[in-house]
Amino acid sequence: MKKIELFTDGACKGNPGPGGWGALLRMGRHEKEMSGGESDTTNNRMEMTAAIQGLSALIEPCEVDLYTDSKYLIDGITRWVHGWKKNGWVNASKKPVRNPELWHDLIELTARHKVTWHWVRGHNGHPENERVDRLASDAAERIAAGEG
Repeated sequence: MKKIELFTDGACKGNPGPGGWGALLRMGRHEKEMSGGESDTTNNRMEMTAAIQGLSALIEPCEVDLYTDSKYLIDGITRWVHGWKKNGWVNASKKPVRNPELWHDLIELTARHKVTWHWVRGHNGHPENERVDRLASDAAERIAAGEG
């Protein structure tokens, strides 16, 4: 099984507002940068979309070390999602879970790959996190400027 490093980040200009996501895939010396955005979104949706897009780019099942500064993303997929599924996609506050379609995509993708989740402190000089933060912010700015 191929070993991949995936670095992801999301950004939003206003929350909700124009947003962007960035992902960096690395296998050995080979790297691929990806980014995109939406005109009306949230930071959490962009964090999730970055992970979904990065994992979706993998053609075959891989061992993935995924690095993100989003505790929402990590806690959601590793802890909360199991209870949500059991409770009919209702959260602890008895309200519908936000972004269910994205959680479903993540569940499907993480079942296909062996994903190990790593939290990194954002805006703290982590080189790859800074790089995907820039990709996400640039994408959000392009969307906000109507260039998206």
